[in-house]
Amino acid sequence: MKIIILGAGQVGSSVAERLVSEANDITVVDIDGAKLKHLQDHLDLRTVQGNASYPSVLKAAGAEDADMLLAVTQVDEINMVACKLAATLFNIPTKIARIRAGDYFSYPQIFAAENFAVDFTISPEQVLTDYIGKLIEFPEALQVLDFAAGKVRLVAVRAYHGGPLVGHELQNLRKNMPQVDTRVAAIFRRDRPIIPEGQTVIEAGDEIFFIAARDNSRSVMRELRRLDKPVKRVMIAGGGNIGTRLAKALEGQYEVKLIDHNKKNSERLAQELDNTLVLIGDATDEELLIAENVEDMDVFCALTNDDETNIMSALLAKRKGARKVIALINRSSYVDLVQSGQIDIAISPAQATIGSLLTHVRRGDIAVVHSLRRGAAEALEMIAHGDRKTSKVVGRRIEEIDLPKGTTIGAVVRKEEVLIAHHDTTIESNDHVILFVVDKRMVAKVEKLFQVGLGFF
Repeated sequence: MKIIILGAGQVGSSVAERLVSEANDITVVDIDGAKLKHLQDHLDLRTVQGNASYPSVLKAAGAEDADMLLAVTQVDEINMVACKLAATLFNIPTKIARIRAGDYFSYPQIFAAENFAVDFTISPEQVLTDYIGKLIEFPEALQVLDFAAGKVRLVAVRAYHGGPLVGHELQNLRKNMPQVDTRVAAIFRRDRPIIPEGQTVIEAGDEIFFIAARDNSRSVMRELRRLDKPVKRVMIAGGGNIGTRLAKALEGQYEVKLIDHNKKNSERLAQELDNTLVLIGDATDEELLIAENVEDMDVFCALTNDDETNIMSALLAKRKGARKVIALINRSSYVDLVQSGQIDIAISPAQATIGSLLTHVRRGDIAVVHSLRRGAAEALEMIAHGDRKTSKVVGRRIEEIDLPKGTTIGAVVRKEEVLIAHHDTTIESNDHVILFVVDKRMVAKVEKLFQVGLGFF
């Protein structure tokens, strides 16, 4: 697939890196030559320097025969104009725009074909806000992801010493919960994937990914580890786009404090937010954190634009007694390093949001893509089509399907019914199939597996 990516920032660079590794023809456009040189030195792709909303620049990038345009610059207006030009001048089939300002979403008609011609919009800030919100709702989890419009959840938890299943075989999970159906999709032990079987013994420190119907997710968590007390108090460091959105989302349910170093911005936030205490100060100021009772905080979220500030404030909050700390880390090289220490969860914005882009890039009928474990694994919601003659999955029991190595089917959603996958579950046409792929290199084979033969048409 020939794809043009507008913007060589965190999102654009991460998407480019992922798509290049999947044998796509990628061209990246940015006004910053240094960013483009860095990409070209590390990845096999083309670059074009210039303003992404200029027709001549789009033409130089190969817009005349491109399959897809990903407009992910920092400026909403550039992204929208580029999509309009891509439709009007170059007839690019698929156009995706990154939109940061929430005001545009109040008038969705502006994205219509006759206006700015944006086929799909993504808002990384909103994706991150929702992502962090679920981690606060489920403080025991490392990751909480929804499929099939929220009917199915994939949850990652770390097994701890003293947990009910630690030291026991996985098959005990069903014995302990005869009324709850669930499926452990994968286990990562010391960063290496283990395909779970009934005889697999859970060890302390294992990272366990399980799939369950939405209403059963807490019951399964209870079997895998001790449940934490519900969150009541949240402190947010950083009053930028993400910090503000998160405070707005949380202030109706929790006691929220927000720290921002900018006086003008803090005054504006105090007017915007209804039930959030806005504080002016430095999130790495130990005296300020102590004065604001950081030791009583259930969750501390470091969401400034500076990685070092996020790391230092999260470490300080943890040392002073905050129960759980979450840090936003832009540099991917920092994420693994930081999360293995005192910081409970380190989030890479690019990795958290890349799934919403991959959903549109993947081949086949795909409803949802989630990138897992800093991009090493993926979870997909694929829609099965065809019949037994034209499809390799429809009309077959799961045990009959030749799944690529390291791939498991976790659940099947049939209309409103959630079926946790077992060896004898049969896939039907139009089923939404939730798959876990521990090695992203196998994703292309999964896509091919779900393709429909020509006889179907």
